[in-house]
Amino acid sequence: MLDKSAVKGRGAQRNVPNRFFELSHEQRDDFLEYCAKEGEEVDQNKTLYLPVFPKTIVNKVTSPDVGMGYSMNMYQGCEHGCIYCYARNSHEFWGFSAGLDFERRILVKKEAPKLLEAFIKRKSWKAHPIVMSGNTDCYQPAEKEFKITRNCLEVFLKYKHPVGIITKNALILRDLDILKALAKDNLVSINISITSLSETTRRILEPRTATIKKRLETVKILSDNGIPVNVMLAPIIPSINSHEILPLAKLVSEAGALSIAHTIVRLNGAIGDIFTDWIHKTMPDRAEKVLHQIEDCHGGTLNDSRFGQRMKGEGQIAKQINDLVKLARLKYFKDKAMPKLNIELHEFYKDGQMRLF
Repeated sequence: MLDKSAVKGRGAQRNVPNRFFELSHEQRDDFLEYCAKEGEEVDQNKTLYLPVFPKTIVNKVTSPDVGMGYSMNMYQGCEHGCIYCYARNSHEFWGFSAGLDFERRILVKKEAPKLLEAFIKRKSWKAHPIVMSGNTDCYQPAEKEFKITRNCLEVFLKYKHPVGIITKNALILRDLDILKALAKDNLVSINISITSLSETTRRILEPRTATIKKRLETVKILSDNGIPVNVMLAPIIPSINSHEILPLAKLVSEAGALSIAHTIVRLNGAIGDIFTDWIHKTMPDRAEKVLHQIEDCHGGTLNDSRFGQRMKGEGQIAKQINDLVKLARLKYFKDKAMPKLNIELHEFYKDGQMRLF
């Protein structure tokens, strides 16, 4: 039974201390003054958009087990509020909490399209797929207002540069026109995250995301328009969605997905405390069972940071999950595969000359 003290419409149920601050540190001055000017009390459960001005937008990814070489994020923090999100920890670098702050203090990079264009026009740059949303969702609610993702897609199309997208929001369909144009030259691949078929689970696990029905429709519409889609069954959480692997795989395959991928949940950094607090408030009847099963997947702890091991886990429960995913691939994706993106065209369009013809 749901705890009556739970914060409605959010994933995290509280803010946790920022690991970069001393325990005696008080968050004051700039942030509190900004809130006062905006007429917002610090503790109100509202979302605040804060502009930031980075000098670069494309990041080289050094981790060997995330499947991308370069990523970019138009927003820091994410209003979707997924309780398990590994990106929560990155909010601490900005002076915020990985808990509720991550969902309510969204940093907006309005200059992202200009920074992207400058990056991919460099003479030394050799085209390589750049993934939007390596950290936070590029189609989160803020995108409705700022349209930064759409503007970045226009840059990719202008320079015929390959791009990958990770999202769990049906808002991506707004940009179907650009996605179809990119797909004509094999310049785009989409990764849609679907973690459950239960709306009850979705609402508490990922409170401000698109419904499961909408996400399945999104997979179908993209696929029907020739845009390759991989579905992320991620993360798999023992005793929450681990029993849904086969039915999920079947439905997304029927919707047109060309492949599936998965990870086993790991609760790194501050997320361990945030998730533990959340599950005791939202699923008190099975909280300890779930936590112990997650620990079983990571050698007795809630997190494992070892490359090559952290995503797939270890132990009997992890093996059962990984074996189910293998079976799902054999059963529903035997003759399917995601295409490799085109990295050849960009060199001819980099200086703008080819666009004259």
